[in-house]
Amino acid sequence: MATESYEEAIAGLSKLLSVKADLGGVAAARIKQITAELEAVGSKQFDPVERIKTGFVHFKKEKFEKNPALYGELAKGQSPKFLVFACSDSRVCPSHVLNFQPGEAFVVRNIANMVPPFDTTKYSGVGAAIEYAVLHLKVENIVIIGHSCCGGIKGLMSIPDDGTIASEFIENWVKICSPAKTKVKAEYSELSFHEQCTNCEKEAVNVSLGNLLTYPFVRDGVVKQTVALKGAHYDFIKGTFDLWDLDFKIIPSLSSA
Repeated sequence: MATESYEEAIAGLSKLLSVKADLGGVAAARIKQITAELEAVGSKQFDPVERIKTGFVHFKKEKFEKNPALYGELAKGQSPKFLVFACSDSRVCPSHVLNFQPGEAFVVRNIANMVPPFDTTKYSGVGAAIEYAVLHLKVENIVIIGHSCCGGIKGLMSIPDDGTIASEFIENWVKICSPAKTKVKAEYSELSFHEQCTNCEKEAVNVSLGNLLTYPFVRDGVVKQTVALKGAHYDFIKGTFDLWDLDFKIIPSLSSA
């Protein structure tokens, strides 16, 4: 874009020079000015290293150095009250949205904030995070936060009925919440695709909440009321945040009665 603008400007001024030679000095000065301006614009290109540096400097000055007591305590260990599942989407950072302070939330972020069912090999990364949060950190609340305009949910809703996929990872991952897609397609068939996606964003959260119960240590915590499960949906267009509980009507297994 800058190169095209530069070339167009030079061509236009060169034409002016050829038509009116008496304007040579003025035109030459103008060419020099435009060149300098365009070079200045080019020099302001995004520098990722500088962005990281300035970001950390701001954090250290405005937060770390202003709250030494907090960071002193964090050096001794962590005891978060929340395990949060949130989307990797750059627009929905849970610490930013909910003003979580360091040490308050153990956060897992992935495509479409999904919790897969218990599987010791296929989804071991997610399982390890849940196990560590529940058994070792003793979190008291697990919150799954869906959000508006979720690309992962749109991808789920766009998978053809024959199950054909066109990606190496994404579609196989979002199919974790296929039951949500099936429910939305059946109950909201009259709605637009966009509206169906919005409903699926919430239904997928419910599927993930159900999947949490396939983890024995989560189910045990819910039964003993040491762990509470909550679903949520953040709409960054409307600026709203919905939070709900689900009554799973869990009955303790006979072996623990």
